Amino acid sequence: MSKSEPSVLAFPHADAELATLAGAWLRRLAGERRVSPLTRDAYARDLRQFFSFLRDRFDAAVTLPALAALKLTDVRAFMAHRRAQGVSSRSLLRQLAGLRSFARHLGREGIVSIDVFTKVRSPKLARVLPKALSVDKARELASGEGDDEARPAWIVARDAAALALLYGAGLRISEALAIKRGDAPVGSVDSLTIVGKGGKTRAVPVIQPVRAAVESYLDLCPHPLAADGPLFVGARGGPLSPRIIQLTVQRLRGALGLPDSATPHALRHSFATHLLGRGGDLRSIQELLGHASLSTTQIYTAVDRARLLDAYQSAHPRATTA
Repeated sequence: MSKSEPSVLAFPHADAELATLAGAWLRRLAGERRVSPLTRDAYARDLRQFFSFLRDRFDAAVTLPALAALKLTDVRAFMAHRRAQGVSSRSLLRQLAGLRSFARHLGREGIVSIDVFTKVRSPKLARVLPKALSVDKARELASGEGDDEARPAWIVARDAAALALLYGAGLRISEALAIKRGDAPVGSVDSLTIVGKGGKTRAVPVIQPVRAAVESYLDLCPHPLAADGPLFVGARGGPLSPRIIQLTVQRLRGALGLPDSATPHALRHSFATHLLGRGGDLRSIQELLGHASLSTTQIYTAVDRARLLDAYQSAHPRATTA
């Protein structure tokens, strides 16, 4: 779905009434609910896929009465269909969440009550713990050590500054690259206001080594940077693509002998894991990461327990048998 306002044409398998209602729901998500454009587009795509499945299943355009008359077997058949297409449990869970949201919207507006989606058992997700780097490896990666010396010095400094923000401030790539030049953490500016997922803002402190990395980049950058323009720019002076940082980390992995799990996002995981390991409390880490729910942050307690168990098994004399 494009970033333009949703229209009836976005749901060709539904009749005009239902397509209009779907468009109104998407506008409400973007407006009152402040859902991010990516999430809104994903929900629109999910709903369109559901309507397409129902259109084929009942050999007719999907209508509001047909939606209200859905049975549990219809929804289960849709989920089985998506499974057969290779869709993961996580994607199915998000798709079900979108369908439930649309049904709740119809109910709140007094249009129709649809409870079939609440009766469907959510797919179970395998618990995958974030893969944090060791403190030493995270420092090496975040500093850009081992980068190709053939690259211009300012580009090496730029990438090092961006990576320093990921590990030193726990930012996502998108958040680091969205920083404006006028908001750059340099000199006495020791904090940033970050706009995260869903348009939520948070204050993030920036430690001196990170500020020094940003200052080094700015000293070397050959392009004029407008105060209201991006802090990080590409080789020609345009906005920097996240893909460039991903490729830099890919090169550094080879130079530093790091596993494939050493990604830019792994630096954010490392930020949280290392804070927790040094006694940081979950509520503070939640605020720094910009997590809406504490349960999202609590996964790092499992990471830290795993780290402690590894240390115990490798060091305690009774942990292994002769």
